[in-house]
Amino acid sequence: MKILFVCTGNTCRSPMAEAILSARNLPGIEARSAGIFAGIAPLSKNAQAVLAQQQILFTHTSKPLDTQDMHWAELILTMTHTHKMTLLQAYPEAATKMYTLKEFADGSTEDISDPYGGPLALYEQTFQELQVLVDKLIIKLT
Repeated sequence: MKILFVCTGNTCRSPMAEAILSARNLPGIEARSAGIFAGIAPLSKNAQAVLAQQQILFTHTSKPLDTQDMHWAELILTMTHTHKMTLLQAYPEAATKMYTLKEFADGSTEDISDPYGGPLALYEQTFQELQVLVDKLIIKLT
């Protein structure tokens, strides 16, 4: 299963979700991430710090979402409802494989808040939330 995580700038939430899922080394599951409004930037320092605390080795440079990503993915998971709606407008043909991460993992309609620019504790909280959701995602897929 090819899973694409999408957020705004691809420096915090979606790369952390990608890193968490990739670190599980599950056969047949490949993860990538991209951002709707991403430039080319490194993973945020606090996201790097949280992944290092969790002993997850992950090298990342933000990547703008493109058509190839949308075609590659078998499952597209956004961090917010607004991300999902933005993608649905741009890529209506991908509607059947597009969900928010919370919607797909546990049926929730809540967004995953953006820790960008916040303190390390906020990134740690976001990481914990993403870890729980990725675990639910794995259970649903296997």
